[in-house]
This record gives sequence, C-alpha cells and structure tokens, in this order.
Amino acid sequence: MGQRIAGIAYFYVDGTQYPLKGNFTVSPSNIERAGIPGQDYVHGFAENPKVPFIEGDVSLTQEVSIELLMTLTNSTVQADLANGKSYVLTGAWCTAALELNTKDGQTRVRFEGVDCDEVV
Repeated sequence: MGQRIAGIAYFYVDGTQYPLKGNFTVSPSNIERAGIPGQDYVHGFAENPKVPFIEGDVSLTQEVSIELLMTLTNSTVQADLANGKSYVLTGAWCTAALELNTKDGQTRVRFEGVDCDEVV
C-alpha cells in the first residue's frame, strides 16, 4: 500500500515555526556502537554517547533573525515529518556560526541537544 513517507515537514524552535527549505535531517540516536575486531574474530563492541541533532536549510525571510538563532541555548526544537512522526530535541543549542547562501536565499541551521525523543 502506498503511504506518504517523505515530503512536507515543519521545523520549530521554542514554539516558533521556521521556513524550512530542504535538506532536513533528524538524528535522534543518543548512543553509537562500533565493532571491535580482533585478529581472529569480532571481540565485541564499544558503546559511547552520541549527541542527537536536528538540522536543515531555512529560507532567509524577513522574519528569520540570524543573530537570534546564533544565541539560542537550552531551546526546544521540534521536527514534524511527512510520515506523521514528530521528534523533540531538548536542551538544544545552535552549534555554529551560520553561513548565508545568498544565491539560494537560505542558511543551514543545526541544533544539538541533550535528548531527542519521538512523540507518539
């Protein structure tokens, strides 16, 4: 059966919707595992914390303040996806100096945070 799995998405920071242009990525994982091979067989794996994130391209409309985005810390970031799932990133901060792409009228915004939970 056909069901929508991609397409329309929404991006919110502290309750304010931002004009999402594209290249939207949600990484809710808070751990990562890496295999530990020996010379004879796989001995096991290492498990370490991973910083969850939400990032995407935002259109540079009049309402978007780059200065404000760069100062945000301890924010709540929400991603509503086309498949009906929502993810909420808490304790989030904007990670880096933003670069403005004037040809496409957009900037890439990345928020990392403490936890990212799927909302059901």
